[in-house]
Amino acid sequence: MRVPYALAAVLLVAGCSTPEDPGLEISVPAQAGTIQAAVDAAREGTTILVAPGVYRESVRVGTRGVTIRGAQRGSVIIDGEVRRADGIVLAAPDVSVQNLTVRNHTSHGVLISQVQGFRVSYVTASNNAMDGIHASGAQHGVIEQSYASGSTDSGFHVGRCQACDVVVRGNVAERNAVGYRSADASGRMFVLGNRFSGNRVGLSSDASAQDDVALVGNLVSDNDEALSPAREGSAFGIGLDITARPRAGMFRNLVTGNPGGDVVVGDLPRKKLMAPPGIPFTQVAAPPLQPEMPDAPLPDRAPDVEKYVLPDEDLFDDRAAVRA
Repeated sequence: MRVPYALAAVLLVAGCSTPEDPGLEISVPAQAGTIQAAVDAAREGTTILVAPGVYRESVRVGTRGVTIRGAQRGSVIIDGEVRRADGIVLAAPDVSVQNLTVRNHTSHGVLISQVQGFRVSYVTASNNAMDGIHASGAQHGVIEQSYASGSTDSGFHVGRCQACDVVVRGNVAERNAVGYRSADASGRMFVLGNRFSGNRVGLSSDASAQDDVALVGNLVSDNDEALSPAREGSAFGIGLDITARPRAGMFRNLVTGNPGGDVVVGDLPRKKLMAPPGIPFTQVAAPPLQPEMPDAPLPDRAPDVEKYVLPDEDLFDDRAAVRA
């Protein structure tokens, strides 16, 4: 099944600029002392190139078509210092965030709120109190090749969208209360080829109806990680915890090694495990080294469901700290 997928492209053109006269490229900190200063100076189509460093700020992007790109994923760090709520807030259409780390925020690492068009690629979100990467009421977007750990709610969260037109693919979530959470998200919703292993719950969906939702080619394994944050009242040891089976398709997923139940649907009986208390999000171990975004153009946004085969248990082992 090859599904057409339309999303406005972000213009990426190299140029030269200063914050006083922004062109299509601004360097941080060479031309702007902070990422927010560069964002404030940007116009539609601007790419903000961020050099290695720890940036103690919260960034809000309110200009359409801006790209924030880190020079090195593990060395460009937006640090909330456990006192700022969100790392990066996408509040305009067609914004891209690429190749950087967001950590130590009291709410979300990346928050995507009520926008049409977004892309989050090769982002590491660690030790953020609620969600690593959270999309709420957003449509026409991609979350790909990213990593999330140390979240008391979920590593990746997509919610409150019908006709979502959102693709979540090639990501790793571990040491979270829930690896991936879907809340009332349906309509061209694709969750493809991800690793949700080593959390307390692998994947949770609490939508009463899951129309046009595809869960394909995912590894959901060994979700009984004690050294993870606990969400009050949440389950433990479960692979897929869903209220209703997706109507578009749930196939070619490897769901194994989850002691509380590999797949739990609705109100069916489930095993009762003694759940460990969990640890503070600030104490979750730092993530392993993650791959850099390649120099080549990112793949087409269209979700080619056919290419996602049944994964092995070692899917993305090189990116994970928790293994079977």
